[in-house]
Amino acid sequence: MRWWDIAPVLELERELFPDDAWSEGMFWSELAHARGPHATRRYVVAEEDGRLVGYAGLAAAGGLGDVQTIAVSRDQWGTGLGGRLLADLLQHATAFECDEVLLEVRVDNTRAQKLYERFGFEPIGFRRGYYQPGNIDALVMRLRVHTVQGTESTESHG
Repeated sequence: MRWWDIAPVLELERELFPDDAWSEGMFWSELAHARGPHATRRYVVAEEDGRLVGYAGLAAAGGLGDVQTIAVSRDQWGTGLGGRLLADLLQHATAFECDEVLLEVRVDNTRAQKLYERFGFEPIGFRRGYYQPGNIDALVMRLRVHTVQGTESTESHG
């Protein structure tokens, strides 16, 4: 995701999450941490025929990743796009050296919960009234990231 993606991202955000959509400033803030050698964010978009049809974001710090958002346009539901976006985030969670990845999902969003379960996320708790203004609870889910043993060290010497 780049700055020029923010307007179409906001359009999809407001369509899918009318009651608790992120603001333009929230996306700008996240993108400010997504570039350069000290990046702690990964934000991606998916396009079809020049139209933005999905986006996703991950924050990482101190061995912990957090899926900030995943959204797919309704006409793309059931196509596997959400899974591809999530797979990209999890690949980058490994690159960020995350030991585990957390996320919150609305308790009434069973479609998303099933997607996360297919990727190995497990429910670990609830955040009461997390989604406002609707006062909807969030299910907190966690995935323990397994690193491949025997990989080369990325430390530099000298």
